Amino acid sequence: MKVTTKKEDFLQASLELIHEKGFKATTMRDIADRMGFDVSNSYNYIKSKQDILEFFLFRTSEEFHAAMNDILASSYPADEKLKQVISAHIKVAAKKPFEVALMVNEWRNLKEPKYTEYIRLRDLYERKMIQLLQEGVQTKVFKDMDVHIATAVILSSIRWLYTAYADKSEAELNPIELERQIVGLVFNGVLV
Repeated sequence: MKVTTKKEDFLQASLELIHEKGFKATTMRDIADRMGFDVSNSYNYIKSKQDILEFFLFRTSEEFHAAMNDILASSYPADEKLKQVISAHIKVAAKKPFEVALMVNEWRNLKEPKYTEYIRLRDLYERKMIQLLQEGVQTKVFKDMDVHIATAVILSSIRWLYTAYADKSEAELNPIELERQIVGLVFNGVLV
């Protein structure tokens, strides 16, 4: 059993509440009530609700980028790299569904300059996926295709995966089986 700190418990409660109510509807008082303490104690853990959003969005984005960078730098052929990208998404969604939910649903609530910074990171990630697909097309592992459209289709098809793990009733969904199914669906569209 993992031992957590009060701050980790606070942040996890914040994530779950934001997932339940939405970022705008969740207040620091709601989070404090969930934790069973006075709202003034919340500020011992974080300065603002915006800081919670920034912390999780940028940390999770960094995790996705690190995985993508490792995959792109590998000597695997493009089809294996794409499988690894899909696998990385599934692993993060299975372990951190509420963080991924923030990335999908709540990033629009960032304030400047963090909003622009986050958009830049999101666009960079998409360019990395385009690069991967271009590699596959050039090496004739993937069909000749519009890699921008393929990137949008692939990323949109794996963004929803967090919902399978955020809903506790589906918590027993096997990530390995999910990966097999998603890879099969995506690869039917891109392989030669």
